[in-house]
Amino acid sequence: MPTAEKILNVRLPVELHSQLEQLVQATGRTKSFLTVEALRSYVSQEQWQIADIQAGMDEADRGDFASADEVQAVFAKHGH
Repeated sequence: MPTAEKILNVRLPVELHSQLEQLVQATGRTKSFLTVEALRSYVSQEQWQIADIQAGMDEADRGDFASADEVQAVFAKHGH
């Protein structure tokens, strides 16, 4: 079963387009393949960061903070 796809048109700075063309030549991959791989990597990283921030906000909303002694222990461990 073929995967569903959507088309996305983007404007690239000339330098980025040239770099993409160089990767196409060096790897033998298509611009579409390289672009999708780059976007997957970026989106994955951003989703992880957003999830981590949300988890911290949820902890804060619950009042789940480190005690002063715990904070002091971390500073002491790292020489502060």
